[in-house]
Amino acid sequence: MYIILLLVGFQLNSIHLNRSYSLKSWTSVKVQHPILDSCYHSAVPWFPNDIQDLDRFANQILSYGSELDADHPMDLEVQAAPFDGKKQSLIEDARKERSSGSTGSPGPTRTRHDSVSEGKEARGSLSVLFTLSNDTNGGFFKIGEIFETFKARLLHIESRLGRKSEDGTADLEFLMKCDVHSSDLEVFINSLKGVADDVCSVPEEKVPWFPRQIRDLDRCNTLNTKFDPNINQEHPGYGDPEYRKRRAFISDLAFTYKQGAPLPIIDYTAEEISTWRQIYQQLRSLYPDTACKQFLDGLQQLEKECGYGEDNVPQLRDVSAFLKERTGFQLRPVDGLLSPRDFLNSLAFRVFPCTQYIRHSSAPMHSPEPDCCHELLGHVPMLADKAFAQFSQEIGLASLGASDEDIEKLSTVYWYSVEYGLCKQDGNVRVYGAALLSSSGELVYALSNKPEHKQFNPEEMAVQVCQYDTYHPLYFVAENFEDATLKLGKYSATIKRPFSLRYDPYTGSVEVLDQPVKLQKVLSQMREELKTLHGALENLGSS
Repeated sequence: MYIILLLVGFQLNSIHLNRSYSLKSWTSVKVQHPILDSCYHSAVPWFPNDIQDLDRFANQILSYGSELDADHPMDLEVQAAPFDGKKQSLIEDARKERSSGSTGSPGPTRTRHDSVSEGKEARGSLSVLFTLSNDTNGGFFKIGEIFETFKARLLHIESRLGRKSEDGTADLEFLMKCDVHSSDLEVFINSLKGVADDVCSVPEEKVPWFPRQIRDLDRCNTLNTKFDPNINQEHPGYGDPEYRKRRAFISDLAFTYKQGAPLPIIDYTAEEISTWRQIYQQLRSLYPDTACKQFLDGLQQLEKECGYGEDNVPQLRDVSAFLKERTGFQLRPVDGLLSPRDFLNSLAFRVFPCTQYIRHSSAPMHSPEPDCCHELLGHVPMLADKAFAQFSQEIGLASLGASDEDIEKLSTVYWYSVEYGLCKQDGNVRVYGAALLSSSGELVYALSNKPEHKQFNPEEMAVQVCQYDTYHPLYFVAENFEDATLKLGKYSATIKRPFSLRYDPYTGSVEVLDQPVKLQKVLSQMREELKTLHGALENLGSS
């Protein structure tokens, strides 16, 4: 307990020095130590368990620190000037150590300066692991002095018993999460090596924000407007004010939509139904000889249960309920072409963003952007297949927290599979890609002998160039969706993220598996599922 008070004490002094520092950036102090844990249930003085407790405890810590040694008061307003000389001394010592090639301790150090933003005032977060001998408390005071010298902010601390020495006493191993000025990073680590053993630093990984719960998808609304009819002069509806007004009305309904609310109902005009009819009739005549079996089965069910037909534009509300019952997917209205990150993140929750406006009537067989004809005819029938739904979600889960570079690669894999993918069935090549299934011209072309066909390979697909204005010279052919999902999983494992994820279908949320207790929970659930499988196997064996 005394150790924790000291470490928290020197950090509170830095707060006393800098009035503008906010306590909101602190995390709770977590103690993992057998000795300290046993004290927790005994009659020990009160100590802070969480960040809010520090307001109550700050004055006690400051006064306690001042009473430790009258010759070394802990008021930093008095000590500020002498620390400048101490810091200079530490810097000189660290530089000498580095120039001599000495590591200062047998522990490795990994420091990536590119993970910290450049600039004189820039600060970088990192986790520091080190070991202190248990035979003296002097090391704690020295660690505290180094943190104060470099104005390092302590964010998190853990401790545990380490290796035992010959006399039977165990060293203490510490994990501290802190941030420090980027210009001081290397010298800070070398200074710690001078007073501790096995020093190892791991810079904090910068992870893009990603949704954790399905309601977070309300924030996934970044649009790519390059095909918007109000901006793109090549759009068929650019010169039609009435079309643009109608499009804006439908888009506004999607823009104000919140997750969980009833999906908007659109009263489609006669002109819009006529456009739908032309598309439906032409594509429906091509599907029997081009589309894969899963697509044909899904479309047949949609025609039976959701009003799919040449004289009726299906409503998202009906289609979403249909998909929810079969594969757990649901539709969400969107007011345009989402950014690749936001779109793929939605798939992780088995949510498919779907527009409700219809392309311009002057070009029924071509649309420069997604519309409900493309999505209701191209995507939805495939999302009714369980294996394909799993494949789609796997791409989404791989996108959560991925770098911009990996997002670009994943979106290209999606392009050459979900949009333009082919598969083998009964000795023939068939289409499952939504962009092909909603484009009569390229649908026929893709199955001809003109383009090149290659085996499904996510690594190769990820580096291809997406074609927007012409037919593709290359298509990738999957053996089946189970095989494609397996290969995608292997590819997803190569995406570097500092965490692992698990989707919870019961709550529609994603859990970051970053604590042992979370892993234990997952293992417990797996055991229950294995019991169910074991019971089913026994029943089959006895029948």
